[in-house]
Amino acid sequence: MSIVVPKPQGAPRRATRGTELQSSVVGTRRDLPAVHQVLEQPRLVILQQRLDHTYLVEEVRVCLDAARQSLQKNPTCAAPSPESVAEQVAERLERWLEPRLKAVINLTGTLLHTNLGRSPLSEAAIEAMCNAANSVNLEFDLAMGRRGDRDNLVEDLLCRLTGAEAASVVNNNAAAVYLVLNTLASRRRVAISRGELVEIGDSFRMPDIIRKSGCKLMEIGTTNRTHLKDYQQAIDEGAGLLLKVHTSNYRIEGFVHEVTLHELSRLGREAGVPVIADLGSGALIDLARWGLAGEPTVGDAVDAGIDLVTFSGDKLLGGPQAGIVVGRRELVRRIKRNPIRRALRCDKIRLAALEATLRAFLSPRTVNETLPAYRMIARPLSEIETMAAQVRAAIECWAEGRAKVAVTRGQSQVGSGSLPGDTLPTCLISLTPDGAAVEALAHELRALDPPVIGRMHGGKVLLDMRCLLDPESLLRALRAKGSASR
Repeated sequence: MSIVVPKPQGAPRRATRGTELQSSVVGTRRDLPAVHQVLEQPRLVILQQRLDHTYLVEEVRVCLDAARQSLQKNPTCAAPSPESVAEQVAERLERWLEPRLKAVINLTGTLLHTNLGRSPLSEAAIEAMCNAANSVNLEFDLAMGRRGDRDNLVEDLLCRLTGAEAASVVNNNAAAVYLVLNTLASRRRVAISRGELVEIGDSFRMPDIIRKSGCKLMEIGTTNRTHLKDYQQAIDEGAGLLLKVHTSNYRIEGFVHEVTLHELSRLGREAGVPVIADLGSGALIDLARWGLAGEPTVGDAVDAGIDLVTFSGDKLLGGPQAGIVVGRRELVRRIKRNPIRRALRCDKIRLAALEATLRAFLSPRTVNETLPAYRMIARPLSEIETMAAQVRAAIECWAEGRAKVAVTRGQSQVGSGSLPGDTLPTCLISLTPDGAAVEALAHELRALDPPVIGRMHGGKVLLDMRCLLDPESLLRALRAKGSASR
Protein backbone atom coordinates (compact mmCIF):
# COMPACT_ATOMS: atom_id res chain seq x y z
CA MET A 1 0.00 0.00 0.00
CA SER A 2 1.44 3.33 -0.99
CA ILE A 3 1.00 6.50 0.92
CA VAL A 4 0.61 9.67 -1.06
CA VAL A 5 2.05 12.72 0.61
CA PRO A 6 0.34 15.90 -0.59
CA LYS A 7 2.58 18.57 -2.07
CA PRO A 8 2.79 21.82 -0.17
CA GLN A 9 1.08 24.76 -1.78
CA GLY A 10 3.68 26.36 -4.07
CA ALA A 11 7.18 25.14 -4.78
CA PRO A 12 9.83 25.76 -2.11
CA ARG A 13 11.74 28.98 -2.66
CA ARG A 14 15.43 29.01 -3.30
CA ALA A 15 17.53 31.19 -1.06
CA THR A 16 17.86 34.62 -2.62
CA ARG A 17 21.10 36.51 -3.10
CA GLY A 18 20.06 38.94 -0.35
CA THR A 19 19.46 36.10 2.11
CA GLU A 20 22.88 34.64 1.37
CA LEU A 21 24.48 38.03 1.94
CA GLN A 22 22.56 38.48 5.17
CA SER A 23 23.85 35.16 6.43
CA SER A 24 27.35 36.13 5.37
CA VAL A 25 27.07 39.46 7.16
CA VAL A 26 25.92 37.81 10.36
CA GLY A 27 28.78 35.41 10.21
CA THR A 28 31.37 38.13 9.57
CA ARG A 29 30.02 40.43 12.25
CA ARG A 30 30.27 37.57 14.70
CA ASP A 31 33.99 37.51 14.00
CA LEU A 32 34.40 40.92 15.66
CA PRO A 33 36.58 40.71 18.77
CA ALA A 34 35.00 40.92 22.21
CA VAL A 35 35.48 44.00 24.34
CA HIS A 36 37.70 42.16 26.83
CA GLN A 37 39.95 40.94 24.00
CA VAL A 38 40.58 44.51 22.90
CA LEU A 39 41.19 45.72 26.44
CA GLU A 40 43.88 43.05 26.91
CA GLN A 41 46.08 44.58 24.19
CA PRO A 42 49.34 46.17 25.50
CA ARG A 43 48.62 49.82 24.53
CA LEU A 44 45.28 49.78 26.31
CA VAL A 45 46.72 48.01 29.35
CA ILE A 46 49.13 50.95 29.69
CA LEU A 47 46.34 53.50 29.20
CA GLN A 48 44.30 51.88 31.98
CA GLN A 49 46.85 53.34 34.39
CA ARG A 50 45.92 56.87 33.25
CA LEU A 51 42.23 56.61 32.39
CA ASP A 52 39.17 55.25 34.13
CA HIS A 53 38.12 51.76 32.99
CA THR A 54 34.66 53.04 32.04
CA TYR A 55 36.08 55.47 29.48
CA LEU A 56 38.16 52.73 27.88
CA VAL A 57 35.18 50.38 27.60
CA GLU A 58 33.02 53.11 26.05
CA GLU A 59 35.64 53.92 23.43
CA VAL A 60 36.16 50.23 22.60
CA ARG A 61 32.41 49.88 22.05
CA VAL A 62 32.34 52.98 19.85
CA CYS A 63 35.09 51.55 17.63
CA LEU A 64 33.47 48.12 17.51
CA ASP A 65 30.11 49.67 16.56
CA ALA A 66 31.80 51.58 13.75
CA ALA A 67 33.43 48.33 12.54
CA ARG A 68 30.07 46.54 12.73
CA GLN A 69 28.41 49.21 10.58
CA SER A 70 31.28 49.08 8.10
CA LEU A 71 30.91 45.31 7.76
CA GLN A 72 27.20 45.70 7.22
CA LYS A 73 27.88 48.00 4.27
CA ASN A 74 30.84 45.96 2.96
CA PRO A 75 30.20 42.30 3.89
CA THR A 76 33.18 41.01 1.91
CA CYS A 77 35.65 42.79 4.18
CA ALA A 78 37.38 40.92 6.96
CA ALA A 79 36.59 41.74 10.57
CA PRO A 80 39.29 43.78 12.35
CA SER A 81 41.61 42.06 14.77
CA PRO A 82 41.74 42.91 18.51
CA GLU A 83 45.12 44.54 17.89
CA SER A 84 43.83 46.89 15.16
CA VAL A 85 40.79 47.92 17.21
CA ALA A 86 43.06 48.57 20.20
CA GLU A 87 45.27 50.80 18.03
CA GLN A 88 42.21 52.79 16.98
CA VAL A 89 41.02 53.14 20.55
CA ALA A 90 44.46 54.13 21.81
CA GLU A 91 44.79 56.89 19.22
CA ARG A 92 41.40 58.32 20.23
CA LEU A 93 42.19 58.15 23.94
CA GLU A 94 45.68 59.60 23.61
CA ARG A 95 44.18 62.67 21.97
CA TRP A 96 42.23 63.22 25.20
CA LEU A 97 45.48 63.24 27.15
CA GLU A 98 47.16 65.73 24.82
CA PRO A 99 46.53 69.44 25.62
CA ARG A 100 44.36 71.20 23.05
CA LEU A 101 45.89 74.55 23.97
CA LYS A 102 49.47 74.43 22.66
CA ALA A 103 52.37 76.81 22.60
CA VAL A 104 53.09 77.87 19.02
CA ILE A 105 55.84 79.87 17.34
CA ASN A 106 54.24 82.95 15.83
CA LEU A 107 56.12 83.98 12.69
CA THR A 108 53.13 85.53 10.90
CA GLY A 109 54.41 89.11 10.91
CA THR A 110 51.56 90.19 13.19
CA LEU A 111 53.23 90.76 16.54
CA LEU A 112 50.07 90.70 18.66
CA HIS A 113 48.03 88.10 16.78
CA THR A 114 44.47 87.82 18.10
CA ASN A 115 44.09 84.17 17.00
CA LEU A 116 47.39 83.27 18.67
CA GLY A 117 46.61 84.82 22.07
CA ARG A 118 47.71 88.41 21.40
CA SER A 119 50.50 89.60 23.67
CA PRO A 120 52.99 87.00 24.96
CA LEU A 121 53.50 87.42 28.69
CA SER A 122 56.68 88.42 30.46
CA GLU A 123 58.66 86.07 32.68
CA ALA A 124 57.54 88.09 35.70
CA ALA A 125 53.89 87.69 34.70
CA ILE A 126 54.27 83.94 34.20
CA GLU A 127 55.96 83.57 37.59
CA ALA A 128 53.18 85.62 39.22
CA MET A 129 50.53 83.36 37.64
CA CYS A 130 52.25 80.25 38.98
CA ASN A 131 52.40 81.75 42.48
CA ALA A 132 48.72 82.73 42.28
CA ALA A 133 47.74 79.12 41.57
CA ASN A 134 47.94 78.57 45.34
CA SER A 135 45.91 80.25 48.07
CA VAL A 136 46.35 84.03 47.81
CA ASN A 137 44.88 87.19 49.31
CA LEU A 138 42.52 87.68 46.36
CA GLU A 139 39.77 89.31 48.42
CA PHE A 140 41.38 89.44 51.84
CA ASP A 141 42.89 92.52 53.48
CA LEU A 142 46.02 91.23 55.21
CA ALA A 143 46.46 94.39 57.30
CA MET A 144 42.87 94.51 58.58
CA GLY A 145 42.22 90.75 58.61
CA ARG A 146 38.90 91.03 56.81
CA ARG A 147 37.31 90.83 53.36
CA GLY A 148 38.90 93.06 50.74
CA ASP A 149 38.35 94.14 47.12
CA ARG A 150 40.22 92.28 44.37
CA ASP A 151 40.58 95.55 42.41
CA ASN A 152 42.86 96.79 45.18
CA LEU A 153 45.57 94.44 43.90
CA VAL A 154 46.10 96.60 40.79
CA GLU A 155 44.20 99.84 41.38
CA ASP A 156 47.08 101.80 42.90
CA LEU A 157 49.39 100.85 40.03
CA LEU A 158 46.79 101.76 37.40
CA CYS A 159 46.17 105.15 39.02
CA ARG A 160 49.90 105.85 39.30
CA LEU A 161 50.54 104.97 35.65
CA THR A 162 47.53 106.78 34.16
CA GLY A 163 46.90 109.68 36.55
CA ALA A 164 43.32 108.50 37.19
CA GLU A 165 41.52 108.71 40.54
CA ALA A 166 40.27 105.12 40.55
CA ALA A 167 40.26 101.92 38.49
CA SER A 168 38.46 98.61 38.03
CA VAL A 169 39.24 95.48 36.01
CA VAL A 170 36.98 93.01 34.19
CA ASN A 171 37.65 90.17 31.78
CA ASN A 172 38.01 92.08 28.48
CA ASN A 173 37.53 95.50 26.96
CA ALA A 174 34.14 94.73 25.40
CA ALA A 175 32.97 93.84 28.91
CA ALA A 176 34.44 97.09 30.26
CA VAL A 177 32.54 99.16 27.68
CA TYR A 178 29.36 97.17 28.34
CA LEU A 179 29.64 97.64 32.10
CA VAL A 180 30.30 101.38 31.86
CA LEU A 181 27.35 101.97 29.53
CA ASN A 182 24.99 99.78 31.54
CA THR A 183 25.95 101.56 34.77
CA LEU A 184 25.84 105.15 33.57
CA ALA A 185 23.31 105.22 30.73
CA SER A 186 20.89 102.29 30.93
CA ARG A 187 17.67 103.15 29.01
CA ARG A 188 19.24 106.46 27.99
CA ARG A 189 20.71 107.70 24.71
CA VAL A 190 24.40 107.26 23.95
CA ALA A 191 25.81 109.64 21.33
CA ILE A 192 28.64 108.34 19.14
CA SER A 193 30.12 109.50 15.83
CA ARG A 194 29.16 107.44 12.79
CA GLY A 195 32.85 107.20 11.98
CA GLU A 196 33.48 105.38 15.27
CA LEU A 197 30.90 102.59 15.02
CA VAL A 198 33.69 100.03 14.80
CA GLU A 199 33.54 96.28 14.36
CA ILE A 200 36.08 94.31 16.36
CA GLY A 201 37.12 90.66 16.05
CA ASP A 202 34.64 87.90 15.22
CA SER A 203 31.98 90.39 14.01
CA PHE A 204 31.37 92.05 17.38
CA ARG A 205 30.13 95.56 16.69
CA MET A 206 30.02 98.64 18.87
CA PRO A 207 26.33 99.34 18.04
CA ASP A 208 25.44 95.84 19.28
CA ILE A 209 27.36 96.33 22.54
CA ILE A 210 25.60 99.68 23.10
CA ARG A 211 22.15 98.17 22.57
CA LYS A 212 22.85 95.04 24.64
CA SER A 213 23.98 97.25 27.53
CA GLY A 214 20.43 98.62 27.71
CA CYS A 215 21.24 101.96 26.05
CA LYS A 216 19.78 103.66 22.99
CA LEU A 217 22.19 104.32 20.15
CA MET A 218 22.31 107.90 18.85
CA GLU A 219 24.44 108.23 15.72
CA ILE A 220 25.84 111.70 15.06
CA GLY A 221 27.94 113.36 12.37
CA THR A 222 29.10 111.48 9.27
CA THR A 223 31.57 108.72 8.55
CA ASN A 224 34.45 111.09 7.85
CA ARG A 225 33.52 114.33 9.66
CA THR A 226 31.97 114.93 13.08
CA HIS A 227 31.97 118.34 14.76
CA LEU A 228 31.48 119.62 18.30
CA LYS A 229 28.10 121.02 17.29
CA ASP A 230 26.95 117.45 16.53
CA TYR A 231 27.63 116.43 20.13
CA GLN A 232 25.95 119.61 21.38
CA GLN A 233 22.87 118.82 19.33
CA ALA A 234 22.83 115.29 20.72
CA ILE A 235 22.85 116.68 24.26
CA ASP A 236 20.00 119.05 23.36
CA GLU A 237 18.05 116.01 22.08
CA GLY A 238 18.51 114.10 25.33
CA ALA A 239 21.82 112.21 25.10
CA GLY A 240 22.75 110.87 28.53
CA LEU A 241 26.33 109.95 27.67
CA LEU A 242 28.93 110.91 25.05
CA LEU A 243 31.05 108.00 23.81
CA LYS A 244 34.25 108.44 21.81
CA VAL A 245 35.82 105.31 20.35
CA HIS A 246 39.41 105.31 19.14
CA THR A 247 39.40 103.65 15.71
CA SER A 248 42.39 101.50 16.53
CA ASN A 249 41.82 98.88 13.82
CA TYR A 250 41.37 101.17 10.80
CA ARG A 251 42.19 104.68 9.69
CA ILE A 252 40.27 107.29 7.66
CA GLU A 253 42.38 109.83 5.80
CA GLY A 254 41.66 112.80 3.56
CA PHE A 255 38.69 115.11 4.12
CA VAL A 256 38.18 114.26 7.79
CA HIS A 257 37.47 115.97 11.10
CA GLU A 258 36.97 114.69 14.62
CA VAL A 259 36.46 116.37 17.95
CA THR A 260 39.44 116.25 20.31
CA LEU A 261 39.26 114.68 23.75
CA HIS A 262 39.81 118.10 25.37
CA GLU A 263 36.91 119.65 23.44
CA LEU A 264 34.59 116.78 24.22
CA SER A 265 35.41 116.64 27.93
CA ARG A 266 34.84 120.40 28.25
CA LEU A 267 31.44 120.08 26.56
CA GLY A 268 30.47 117.19 28.82
CA ARG A 269 31.40 119.07 31.98
CA GLU A 270 29.43 122.13 30.95
CA ALA A 271 26.34 120.04 30.16
CA GLY A 272 26.70 117.64 33.10
CA VAL A 273 26.90 114.64 30.76
CA PRO A 274 29.60 111.97 31.32
CA VAL A 275 32.15 111.50 28.55
CA ILE A 276 33.64 108.04 27.97
CA ALA A 277 36.64 107.21 25.78
CA ASP A 278 37.23 103.66 24.59
CA LEU A 279 40.90 103.54 23.58
CA GLY A 280 40.95 99.81 22.91
CA SER A 281 44.67 99.18 22.47
CA GLY A 282 45.71 100.40 25.93
CA ALA A 283 49.02 102.16 25.28
CA LEU A 284 50.56 103.47 28.51
CA ILE A 285 53.65 104.95 26.84
CA ASP A 286 54.35 106.88 23.65
CA LEU A 287 55.47 104.55 20.86
CA ALA A 288 56.93 107.35 18.74
CA ARG A 289 60.49 106.44 19.78
CA TRP A 290 60.11 103.22 17.80
CA GLY A 291 58.66 104.95 14.76
CA LEU A 292 55.02 104.25 15.61
CA ALA A 293 52.96 107.42 15.95
CA GLY A 294 49.32 108.34 16.39
CA GLU A 295 48.33 105.98 19.20
CA PRO A 296 46.90 107.99 22.12
CA THR A 297 47.97 106.95 25.60
CA VAL A 298 45.59 106.35 28.47
CA GLY A 299 47.31 109.12 30.42
CA ASP A 300 46.58 111.57 27.58
CA ALA A 301 42.86 110.80 27.80
CA VAL A 302 42.82 111.19 31.59
CA ASP A 303 44.74 114.49 31.34
CA ALA A 304 42.20 115.70 28.78
CA GLY A 305 39.49 115.41 31.44
CA ILE A 306 37.67 112.34 30.10
CA ASP A 307 35.46 110.95 32.86
CA LEU A 308 36.16 107.26 32.20
CA VAL A 309 38.63 105.52 29.89
CA THR A 310 38.40 101.86 28.89
CA PHE A 311 41.14 99.76 27.29
CA SER A 312 42.50 96.23 26.84
CA GLY A 313 45.14 94.45 28.88
CA ASP A 314 46.48 92.14 26.16
CA LYS A 315 47.28 94.57 23.35
CA LEU A 316 49.78 97.42 23.75
CA LEU A 317 49.69 97.01 27.51
CA GLY A 318 51.49 93.70 26.89
CA GLY A 319 49.67 91.69 29.55
CA PRO A 320 46.84 89.16 29.93
CA GLN A 321 43.33 89.48 28.53
CA ALA A 322 41.53 92.10 30.61
CA GLY A 323 39.27 95.10 30.29
CA ILE A 324 40.36 98.09 32.36
CA VAL A 325 38.34 101.12 33.44
CA VAL A 326 40.08 104.19 34.87
CA GLY A 327 38.78 107.66 35.68
CA ARG A 328 36.75 109.61 38.19
CA ARG A 329 36.40 108.02 41.61
CA GLU A 330 32.63 108.50 41.94
CA LEU A 331 31.90 106.93 38.56
CA VAL A 332 34.24 103.98 39.18
CA ARG A 333 32.53 103.45 42.54
CA ARG A 334 29.16 103.19 40.78
CA ILE A 335 30.60 100.68 38.31
CA LYS A 336 31.93 98.51 41.15
CA ARG A 337 28.46 98.40 42.69
CA ASN A 338 26.78 97.18 39.50
CA PRO A 339 25.68 93.54 40.10
CA ILE A 340 26.68 92.62 36.54
CA ARG A 341 30.32 93.32 37.39
CA ARG A 342 30.50 90.04 39.32
CA ALA A 343 29.80 88.12 36.11
CA LEU A 344 32.59 90.00 34.32
CA ARG A 345 35.35 90.09 36.94
CA CYS A 346 38.85 88.65 36.57
CA ASP A 347 40.19 85.65 38.46
CA LYS A 348 43.34 85.55 40.59
CA ILE A 349 45.58 84.18 37.80
CA ARG A 350 44.78 87.03 35.44
CA LEU A 351 45.09 89.71 38.11
CA ALA A 352 48.50 88.36 39.12
CA ALA A 353 49.73 88.57 35.52
CA LEU A 354 48.27 92.06 35.11
CA GLU A 355 49.94 93.35 38.27
CA ALA A 356 53.34 92.01 37.15
CA THR A 357 52.88 93.56 33.70
CA LEU A 358 51.93 96.97 35.12
CA ARG A 359 55.05 97.03 37.29
CA ALA A 360 57.16 96.97 34.12
CA PHE A 361 55.82 100.42 33.18
CA LEU A 362 57.26 101.92 36.36
CA SER A 363 60.47 101.98 34.31
CA PRO A 364 59.31 103.05 30.81
CA ARG A 365 62.89 103.25 29.49
CA THR A 366 63.42 99.51 29.99
CA VAL A 367 59.94 98.24 29.11
CA ASN A 368 61.30 96.73 25.87
CA GLU A 369 63.67 94.60 27.97
CA THR A 370 60.94 93.19 30.22
CA LEU A 371 57.79 92.89 28.09
CA PRO A 372 57.94 90.58 25.03
CA ALA A 373 55.49 92.73 23.05
CA TYR A 374 57.82 95.72 23.30
CA ARG A 375 60.89 93.57 22.72
CA MET A 376 59.46 92.68 19.30
CA ILE A 377 58.43 96.26 18.55
CA ALA A 378 61.79 97.75 19.55
CA ARG A 379 64.07 95.26 17.76
CA PRO A 380 66.53 96.94 15.39
CA LEU A 381 66.69 95.51 11.87
CA SER A 382 70.32 94.48 12.34
CA GLU A 383 69.35 92.18 15.21
CA ILE A 384 66.55 90.65 13.14
CA GLU A 385 68.94 89.97 10.26
CA THR A 386 71.38 88.27 12.63
CA MET A 387 68.57 86.06 13.91
CA ALA A 388 67.57 85.12 10.35
CA ALA A 389 71.16 84.06 9.63
CA GLN A 390 71.17 82.03 12.85
CA VAL A 391 68.17 79.88 11.90
CA ARG A 392 68.48 79.80 8.10
CA ALA A 393 70.66 76.69 7.91
CA ALA A 394 68.24 74.66 10.02
CA ILE A 395 65.30 75.84 7.91
CA GLU A 396 67.16 74.89 4.71
CA CYS A 397 67.93 71.45 6.14
CA TRP A 398 64.27 70.90 7.06
CA ALA A 399 63.05 72.26 3.70
CA GLU A 400 65.39 70.12 1.57
CA GLY A 401 63.24 68.36 -0.99
CA ARG A 402 60.25 70.43 0.07
CA ALA A 403 60.97 74.06 -0.77
CA LYS A 404 63.52 76.64 -1.86
CA VAL A 405 64.64 78.99 0.92
CA ALA A 406 65.52 82.67 0.57
CA VAL A 407 65.90 85.67 2.86
CA THR A 408 64.15 88.93 1.95
CA ARG A 409 63.14 92.22 3.52
CA GLY A 410 59.54 92.88 4.51
CA GLN A 411 57.20 94.63 6.91
CA SER A 412 55.66 93.57 10.22
CA GLN A 413 52.51 94.96 11.80
CA VAL A 414 51.62 95.31 15.47
CA GLY A 415 48.13 93.81 15.06
CA SER A 416 45.19 93.19 17.41
CA GLY A 417 43.53 96.40 16.29
CA SER A 418 46.54 98.56 17.13
CA LEU A 419 48.28 101.13 14.92
CA PRO A 420 46.48 100.39 11.64
CA GLY A 421 48.63 101.19 8.62
CA ASP A 422 51.86 101.48 10.63
CA THR A 423 54.53 98.88 9.88
CA LEU A 424 58.02 97.97 11.07
CA PRO A 425 60.87 96.82 8.80
CA THR A 426 61.72 93.16 9.16
CA CYS A 427 63.57 90.20 7.68
CA LEU A 428 61.59 87.33 6.15
CA ILE A 429 62.61 83.77 5.41
CA SER A 430 60.56 82.68 2.40
CA LEU A 431 59.85 79.07 1.48
CA THR A 432 58.74 78.38 -2.10
CA PRO A 433 57.38 74.80 -2.33
CA ASP A 434 58.87 72.37 -4.87
CA GLY A 435 55.83 71.28 -6.84
CA ALA A 436 53.54 70.92 -3.80
CA ALA A 437 50.82 73.37 -2.85
CA VAL A 438 51.81 76.16 -0.49
CA GLU A 439 49.00 75.08 1.85
CA ALA A 440 50.62 71.65 2.24
CA LEU A 441 53.94 73.25 3.17
CA ALA A 442 52.25 75.51 5.73
CA HIS A 443 50.52 72.42 7.13
CA GLU A 444 53.85 70.64 7.56
CA LEU A 445 55.19 73.60 9.54
CA ARG A 446 52.11 73.54 11.75
CA ALA A 447 52.76 69.83 12.41
CA LEU A 448 56.09 70.61 14.09
CA ASP A 449 56.44 70.58 17.87
CA PRO A 450 55.85 73.34 18.74
CA PRO A 451 53.82 74.28 15.65
CA VAL A 452 55.34 77.01 13.47
CA ILE A 453 52.79 79.50 12.11
CA GLY A 454 53.85 81.61 9.14
CA ARG A 455 51.82 83.48 6.57
CA MET A 456 51.10 82.48 2.98
CA HIS A 457 51.60 85.10 0.30
CA GLY A 458 52.39 84.94 -3.41
CA GLY A 459 52.74 81.15 -3.46
CA LYS A 460 55.23 81.20 -0.59
CA VAL A 461 55.27 80.63 3.15
CA LEU A 462 56.86 83.64 4.84
CA LEU A 463 58.44 83.38 8.28
CA ASP A 464 58.82 86.80 9.92
CA MET A 465 61.89 86.98 12.13
CA ARG A 466 60.76 90.08 14.07
CA CYS A 467 58.20 87.86 15.77
CA LEU A 468 60.70 85.18 16.82
CA LEU A 469 61.17 85.47 20.59
CA ASP A 470 63.09 82.22 21.15
CA PRO A 471 65.27 81.06 18.21
CA GLU A 472 66.28 77.91 20.09
CA SER A 473 62.68 76.61 20.22
CA LEU A 474 62.43 76.95 16.44
CA LEU A 475 65.77 75.17 15.93
CA ARG A 476 64.68 72.27 18.18
CA ALA A 477 61.38 71.89 16.31
CA LEU A 478 63.11 71.86 12.92
CA ARG A 479 65.82 69.40 13.93
CA ALA A 480 63.36 67.00 15.56
CA LYS A 481 61.31 66.71 12.36
CA GLY A 482 64.03 67.41 9.83
CA SER A 483 63.90 64.00 8.24
CA ALA A 484 61.07 62.18 10.03
CA SER A 485 58.25 63.84 8.09
CA ARG A 486 59.79 63.49 4.60
